[in-house]
Amino acid sequence: MNIHEYQAKQILDGFGVPILMGSVAYTPEEAEHVAAEISQDGPWVVKAQIHAGGRGKAGGVILARSLAEVKAAAEKLINKRLVTHQTSLNGQEVKRVFIEQGCKIARELYVSLVLNRNEGRLCFVVSTEGGTDIEAVAAQTPEKIVKETIDPVLGVKPYQGRKLAFALGLPLAVHASFYQILKSIYEAYCDLDAAMIEINPLVLTDDDLLVALDAKVSFDDNALYRHQEIEVLRDQDEEDPAELEAKKHDLSYVKLDGTIGCMVNGAGLAMATMDIIQVHGASPANFLDVGGGASKEKVQAAFKLILSDPTVEAVLINIFGGIMHCDIIAEGIVDAAKEVSLTVPMVVRLQGTNHEIGKRILAESGLAVISADDLDDAAAKVVKAAREDAA
Repeated sequence: MNIHEYQAKQILDGFGVPILMGSVAYTPEEAEHVAAEISQDGPWVVKAQIHAGGRGKAGGVILARSLAEVKAAAEKLINKRLVTHQTSLNGQEVKRVFIEQGCKIARELYVSLVLNRNEGRLCFVVSTEGGTDIEAVAAQTPEKIVKETIDPVLGVKPYQGRKLAFALGLPLAVHASFYQILKSIYEAYCDLDAAMIEINPLVLTDDDLLVALDAKVSFDDNALYRHQEIEVLRDQDEEDPAELEAKKHDLSYVKLDGTIGCMVNGAGLAMATMDIIQVHGASPANFLDVGGGASKEKVQAAFKLILSDPTVEAVLINIFGGIMHCDIIAEGIVDAAKEVSLTVPMVVRLQGTNHEIGKRILAESGLAVISADDLDDAAAKVVKAAREDAA
């Protein structure tokens, strides 16, 4: 689960990470009022609040030197769609802005804490190239990225803080405060079951203070039941409606950019299915894992979810029946297809428990089902059917 910048800063502030004065506003008038409460003479920074990076390059971060400019900036951003490299081509609607105190920046740095899955430990990633896309830094100048793995028993130690401070070229006067920031980030990550904490940039001001100028925090969805105070921060306007619907039915669904809708049981089989669709020259429209023991109703919900996507040109259902019975899958498919009036080609590959019964149910349903015997055959047939139907 992702949250907005202002929410992330409120959380980090509670753990001792230094931030600037600021508050959120939903209207231009409210933005002007918030700015006046922060300072009477500015400057201020007006920031669009969406769950995407690259806001500054897209015009979503505006410096204002008067209250009138604050109001004008808010008018420019609120209820407008902001397109960044992390949004769709339609962008994301800005429904709120964050008004923050301005500051004089001497240097911009990058600091994040993520899980290193290869080592099974948390890892700090820092760079002198703050304020830029860390992916671009990694690709073009990887030597400017420094990593430090944290022992979960020991936590963040002073020598690690010094090592990273020297790597960033920080003056000795701020080494202690930098170490405290690292400790605060680590504590927040562990206490809140975070998935990632990123401060980009962490700035060194003209008077040698370290301040988090931007912040992103994402959380492990599977741990949210332990953190109701985090769950309430969810902004459903920032999430894909189809993915929200999938969560209601306990389905693992991710919208993708292709045209072949996929319904599979098991994450590994789903990944293999998406790969082989690519091999045959098309792209998956989604990742959808119905799980190992889905009910008929769950299958119906999954099928409707796929067909609700207007970009889907054909559907591939790939089921290996183990705990899940293929006849249950078939019944759910038939009921859902009749309810939503199937208008695109559908290829079905059923193997495993009760697969012969499942195939018979589909054959006798009156639906235009294209049967496949194996995964390669299914992928070839669904790509071909999509192309022929589009011709």
